[in-house]
Amino acid sequence: MTEEIITGVFDSGVGGLSVLKKLLPLGGNYIYFGDTKHLPYGEKSKEQIIDYTRRIIKFFIKKGAKKVIMACNTSSALAYDTLHNEFGGNIEIYPLIQSAAPYIAKMADKIGVLATEGTVKSLSYTKEILKINKNAEVFETACPEFVPIVENRLYDEKESMLAVKKYLKILSDKGCQKIVLGCTHYPYLLPIMKKYAEENVFINPADFIVKLVQKTNSEAKVRFYVSCNPEKFLKNASIFMDINEKIYLENV
Repeated sequence: MTEEIITGVFDSGVGGLSVLKKLLPLGGNYIYFGDTKHLPYGEKSKEQIIDYTRRIIKFFIKKGAKKVIMACNTSSALAYDTLHNEFGGNIEIYPLIQSAAPYIAKMADKIGVLATEGTVKSLSYTKEILKINKNAEVFETACPEFVPIVENRLYDEKESMLAVKKYLKILSDKGCQKIVLGCTHYPYLLPIMKKYAEENVFINPADFIVKLVQKTNSEAKVRFYVSCNPEKFLKNASIFMDINEKIYLENV
């Protein structure tokens, strides 16, 4: 019997579950790590992100993982090159931005990106999209309010509605034909976003990372780990997917 490959999936919190949900229908054996101790990543320095994610990769390797999906745009933008150079010989690493951008680049010439401050400052989406579509105009906009809205489930607050409306207007005024949800937390804001733009305008990069993962014949299995406060993680995660497994606390 062929040994089943373990795939690690990580994010700073529950946002990466939006990627994991896309992977589960493919089957396979997954470890999900939510780095809740350092949430949110978008406000951290490049050096901090590299340090956090380096520890997570080492944790996955210790657990026997052969593949890692960076279900976090900020870490893909700031840490992928370093992690690939350090660990590429031991484990396959799939970064969200670099994996999705070749597909996104062909979808429009005016592309908006809603993302964290760290991702926007890196201009990673712009750089990766222009590699494929030199005629593209990419407008990246930082949305620091969005992750707290999702992590604290503040969907019905007036301030949340106004924040979503404000950032969508910025990109609408630029004439953007497509808008990338450049943080894995942001798909959870789609019910609000659809009040201000057509659903087909929005692009979820997780839809493309799935193309790089091979379907298996086995039922998906997941073990969940967090670096802090498993109770809060489980509570927040419950509105996104049913988690019946134990949440393990791991100080990486």
